[in-house]
Amino acid sequence: MTTVCVCDDSPLARESLRRVVATAPGVDRVTTAASGEEALARYSVERPDLLLVDVRMPGIGGVEAARRLLAVHPEARVVMLTMAEDTDGVARAVAHGARGYLRKDASREEVCATMAQVLAGRSRSGPAARRRSDGSGDVPALSERELQVLTAMARGRSNAEIGRELYLSEDTVKTHARRLFRKLGASDRAHAVAVGFRWGMVR
Repeated sequence: MTTVCVCDDSPLARESLRRVVATAPGVDRVTTAASGEEALARYSVERPDLLLVDVRMPGIGGVEAARRLLAVHPEARVVMLTMAEDTDGVARAVAHGARGYLRKDASREEVCATMAQVLAGRSRSGPAARRRSDGSGDVPALSERELQVLTAMARGRSNAEIGRELYLSEDTVKTHARRLFRKLGASDRAHAVAVGFRWGMVR
C-alpha cells in the first residue's frame, strides 16, 4: 500500500495536486497537510511513503521542514514542490536529503513519472546529486569561471545579471552554464545548484 502526503499552504494547489496524485499508478492513499509543522506531525504518525512539500510556506517553511524531517528520518522520501524562482530553496532541500523536485506547473505525466522514480529509489535530480562531498566519488572539476557562474546561480541571479556581474555577454554565460551542466550531470539550473551544494562547491 503506497501512501503520499501533499503539503502546501494553498488549499487550491493542495487539492489540485491531491487529485493528480490519487490517479497515479500504485497510489492507494493520499493525505494532505497545510504547513510544514503539520507535515512533520503527520509523518511521525502516518509514515507516508512519499511527501510532496511546497518550498515556500508560512511558518517553518518547506525547506526547513524537509531538513528537520530528514535529520531524524533520513530514509524519508521527500520531493519539493517549486516555482521557477525557487532555485535556491530546492537546492538547499536536496542538499539536506530531499530526493528531488517537481515544478508546480508539471503535467500529470511528469508528476507520475517523478513519483515512480523516487518510490523506486531513483532520485529525480539524478545520481550526481546523491553523491557526497566527503571524498566518496570524484568531485567534478569546474573552471574558475564556471564556478563563478554556478555560485551566481545559487544566489538566484539570471543569466543577464550574471553577465553584468562578471563582465561577460549573456551568450558567454550560457556557454559556461552548458559546460557546467554537462560536468555536473545536471538537467537544469536548480539541479546544477543542488549538485553544487551537495559537493560543497557553493554554500
